[in-house]
Amino acid sequence: MGKRNLLGRRQFLKGSVGAFGATSMLHAEAARDGARPADEAPKGMGRQTISLNGEWHAADSVAPDEIPAHFEHTVPVPGLAHLAKPAFPNVDEYQSRENIWNLVRFGELPESTWTSLNKDSPGISLQKRNYFWYYRTFRAPEKKEVAILKINKAQFGTAVWLNGRKMGDHLGCFTAGFFNLSDTIRWEAENELIVRVGAHPGVLPIGVPTGTDFEKRKWTPGIYDDVSLLVSDNPVIKTLQVAPVIANSEILVQVVCINHGKQPVDFRLAHRVTTWKEKSEVARASSPRLRLQPGERTMQTQRIRIPDARLWSPEDPFLYVIETSAGGDSFQTRFGMREFRFDTATKRAYLNGKLYFLRGSNITLHRFFEDPLSGSLPWNETWLRRLLIKIPRQMHWNAFRFCIGPVPEQWLDIADEAGLLIQNEYFIWTGSPAWGYSGRQWNVPEMVKEYSEWMRDNWNHPCVIIWDANNETLDPVFARSIIPAVRNLDLSNRPWENSYNGPQGFNDPVEDHPYLFIRNQFGTETPFRMTDLETMSGISQNSARPPQGHAMINNEYGWLWLNRDGSPTQLTTRVYEGLLGPHATAAERLELNAYLLAGLTEFWRAYRNYAGVLHFVYLTCSYPGVFTSDHFRDVEKLELHPEFKDYMGEAFKPLGVYIDFWKPSLPASSKQRMAVMVVNDLPQPASGDLILVFTRAEQEISRLSQPFSVPGLGQQTFWFDVEAPRERGDYLLKALATTTGVGSNASTLSRRKVSVIP
Repeated sequence: MGKRNLLGRRQFLKGSVGAFGATSMLHAEAARDGARPADEAPKGMGRQTISLNGEWHAADSVAPDEIPAHFEHTVPVPGLAHLAKPAFPNVDEYQSRENIWNLVRFGELPESTWTSLNKDSPGISLQKRNYFWYYRTFRAPEKKEVAILKINKAQFGTAVWLNGRKMGDHLGCFTAGFFNLSDTIRWEAENELIVRVGAHPGVLPIGVPTGTDFEKRKWTPGIYDDVSLLVSDNPVIKTLQVAPVIANSEILVQVVCINHGKQPVDFRLAHRVTTWKEKSEVARASSPRLRLQPGERTMQTQRIRIPDARLWSPEDPFLYVIETSAGGDSFQTRFGMREFRFDTATKRAYLNGKLYFLRGSNITLHRFFEDPLSGSLPWNETWLRRLLIKIPRQMHWNAFRFCIGPVPEQWLDIADEAGLLIQNEYFIWTGSPAWGYSGRQWNVPEMVKEYSEWMRDNWNHPCVIIWDANNETLDPVFARSIIPAVRNLDLSNRPWENSYNGPQGFNDPVEDHPYLFIRNQFGTETPFRMTDLETMSGISQNSARPPQGHAMINNEYGWLWLNRDGSPTQLTTRVYEGLLGPHATAAERLELNAYLLAGLTEFWRAYRNYAGVLHFVYLTCSYPGVFTSDHFRDVEKLELHPEFKDYMGEAFKPLGVYIDFWKPSLPASSKQRMAVMVVNDLPQPASGDLILVFTRAEQEISRLSQPFSVPGLGQQTFWFDVEAPRERGDYLLKALATTTGVGSNASTLSRRKVSVIP
């Protein structure tokens, strides 16, 4: 970069120093492992972190080396390029290879669009740019030996220049990039920082993962996670991993240190463990004296006893903090005393050694990025805490799959505090050759590198319980080359989920997507009716591959999506025409959507064939032409549609009730033997009264009751001899389980609509 251009930028930004001046917020920071920063670091020692979040200036270009002479837009960091002011035209207009194939299949694009696409092309850009350039200045603190820029996540690909000199590149779109600025930074002076990101996935080399999604229409670039400057002396703590060993009430701590200096360095690792909220010290430990030559690194593993450790769980998300010092460098990370596994013999999940059932939903954040209302919401802490804490508790959810795309670090921090169990899925969905789609050829070394970085960024979060390699993908490369190369990096030995490829490990789970109503949309089979549930046993009838004999997670089901205004999505027009006719109102569709989803949720839970039931989808995008949608009446205020909140709030209660009856009508006064199934996800037994009533216009017509008792984590079926009402008309059949001793979940309601005919 020429001197003239640098001077031009300084003049352009004169008067903006307040926005870009050096921050005074210095704190210890857990660098490469995605750890939570400390509130304050001791002055003059250890690591300091300068946050570079805030307002940056931006410009765009076609060529990768065309550094703009002027930056006439502002853009938030973290955030996305479509938040720039003034707005850039045609931001995020890109059609991915998978989306093109899908749109051709649906008739939105001519077949020639697909057939003319180069077999190695990742897609087609519809914008006259290839890159966005971010610019800001910062004032460096007093001199240290090492200065590293950390960009938590940016897409698509990242390159960094400091004071006119290129510092390096990072291809990863979903992992943190680190850039050593030590030889170029101006200590105790102003520095000019430029970050270039790809404007669309097509700028990255073939085989590099940039996100694959058949239903995502917009691909928005930007720096969508925190940016910080890490300054310290040698040796630098490169990574720290904490793995709980609850049987011994201890943690396994693994630290990687590197000497970036030109002289040998002697040091000792010192660890201090405290409780997170109370800051009470619970343990101390240190290593023997160590020496590193210039450029040398070391990995040190140590066990530290945590006396009377308090376990982390959704019911008690208790967190600890470990502070680690290497003399010239230090940082801290939170962790929880938590172990999670699946067992193939029992086909169950176990949390901290005890049987545990997962209940929850999915979040597709990278689809929400394309929502016209998303704005800056994904980085708004108040909004996030309602999304991840308040509403899940109201809905009785303890788990989420973060589906086809990672989230900013703040999301996982909040999930740790909320006690959510996260199935963390990498951004790959390439389907099956049986679909007629040819898939992609991956750069395996780059994939292994990026999966390793992804684990490094997330492995200290207790909320992360499953590494999910991909979604609905049939490709042997994952089990053959990628998962085996990285899974041993995780000292906690979390299970891996490998989609349609089947399990890679002996006790790994498999996902199931029993989309029963898909038959109603495409019309290739007999339409599905809820009465079909009476002949099913709880195992999917619509899986892309047969069950593998391992524990199963039902993390997508329904095929009943509606836009937030109650209109059908791209995938459900025929579904609702068949169920309600072509003239149904939005209110009728929304009520039926909630009613059917609740019935399916009750059904999948009742038969205990799944270790977890996770509805799809809690948060995604909604605008004309989308394929799926969520259930928010107002996504900015996070107000769910009341019908969904009512029906699904009952269906997901720990004490689950399912009326095993789906006949649309009964003859008047006819007699019927009905089963009501009760499941108990809590460890303590539940007992009380089980009531079965017919109501009409909110008036009770008849009532049957019997006592019930279900063991902790158990299931039981209860039979009723029912007589239908005498008068014809529309009725609601309700089963209500009421009990004591299980807190706010003391009653659960299941409902069926029944018409009484002559």
